[in-house]
Amino acid sequence: MKLLLDTHIILWCVAEPEKLPGKVAEELESESNELWFSPISVWEILLLAEKGRVVLGNDNEKGVRRIFQHLPLREAVINMEVAIRSRYVDLAHQDSADRFLAATAMVYGLTLVTADRRLIDAKDFQVLPIS
Repeated sequence: MKLLLDTHIILWCVAEPEKLPGKVAEELESESNELWFSPISVWEILLLAEKGRVVLGNDNEKGVRRIFQHLPLREAVINMEVAIRSRYVDLAHQDSADRFLAATAMVYGLTLVTADRRLIDAKDFQVLPIS
């Protein structure tokens, strides 16, 4: 399975792995699965650090780079198709980061791993929910 990790899942993997239920942790650790991230998650983590909601150390850029060096993730590049699809994905809200994550899952054929109920309830893409 090809899994796209939502931003909070990336943070949990690094800082709070106990938040990941057993089944999800097994899927993330399975060598038969591919783990992916969107550059939108890098942007979101940096925003969270700027707001003081996550601590990356003295240098936010170095901190975010450390996170992604520790995880075996492939990058799902934001391209024109992702940008276009982000405006047409059927979500009940306009959160830009969620729209880009959903569009990325759709364009790349990835299953989004998330605890976000607004994304779990969407119908346009595959989700591995954490509930």
